[in-house]
Amino acid sequence: MGEIVVEIHLENDRDRALFEEGHLEEREVRSTSVRAIVDTGAVMLALPEDVVDRLGLLQVDTIAATLADGSRCEMPVVERVSVHIGDRRMLTDAVVIPTGADPLVGQLIMERLDLIADCTNQTLHTRPESPDRPLLRL
Repeated sequence: MGEIVVEIHLENDRDRALFEEGHLEEREVRSTSVRAIVDTGAVMLALPEDVVDRLGLLQVDTIAATLADGSRCEMPVVERVSVHIGDRRMLTDAVVIPTGADPLVGQLIMERLDLIADCTNQTLHTRPESPDRPLLRL
């Protein structure tokens, strides 16, 4: 089995709000698209520091993290990043990882957007019962 890689579009939600209030031009809303690895072992969205800087996201917290090698560390958390995968979007926080590391789409993103990781076919797709919009299970 290989890894699942998806194109995600990211946007600074603070900039979007300023645009909607008439304080910024739409071209000033910071955004970017990156290829990210779908990681069912990760919980949150993880973005490299250079992507976070490009988007101008603000650090609001730190979080204790256990890395894939079992080591533990404190990592910065930034807020208000809008994530678009296909025709689905959500607002979330993200963990900041070192520049050069692959962005990761974790479980929280997949759950909220109601997406399924198909490791056999190396795809991320919508659930058959909710093809047009996320279905929240309570």
